[in-house]
Amino acid sequence: MAPKRPLEADSTATPAAKKLRKGFRVGPANLPDGPWKRKVDRIKKDLIHKAKVKKAYQKIKAAEQKSSKPDAADDVDEAPPSPTIHPERQAMLDEDEEEPEPSPPPPTERQPRQRKQKQRKPGYFDKDTAEAERKKAEAEARAKEIEERNAERDRKIAERERFRKALAKARTPGRDGQRKLGRESGLLLEKVKKLVGDAK
Repeated sequence: MAPKRPLEADSTATPAAKKLRKGFRVGPANLPDGPWKRKVDRIKKDLIHKAKVKKAYQKIKAAEQKSSKPDAADDVDEAPPSPTIHPERQAMLDEDEEEPEPSPPPPTERQPRQRKQKQRKPGYFDKDTAEAERKKAEAEARAKEIEERNAERDRKIAERERFRKALAKARTPGRDGQRKLGRESGLLLEKVKKLVGDAK
């Protein structure tokens, strides 16, 4: 079977489909008119302007190099020009050359080391560190106070429990079925003393 002959319409459509678009796109293609669109346009214009400036600079640079090459070929025999120094800099260099450097002391003499006094850097965070230390001290004081209160509470609870057990033991009747008033009276006297002491 013979291969199919391509249609003439297809051959005309392919060059149109392969047509290269010129230019470039910045930002999304479907932006509505408004500030975003204007910003995208401004960015694109800036990019184009910068590219043109770079291209012009390259042309000028290339022309400058071409014009300087023949001169360089002619001046091969001559010495390269010495770099020029600013007059003020030259004057400073001359002054440095005139001043003799002080000779170091002989190594036999021992001198105490002179340490340079370092300048204290400005404390940018001094206030913050002081505030943090103050807060830390307050937190530690609060924690200590809470710990002391808990210890006091535990001590009082243990004392109350001990007193309750002693009172319960004293109230238990003896062999004859009578309450032990001597033992009970001592505990009740302690209780009264505590109540009177707290009231004062």
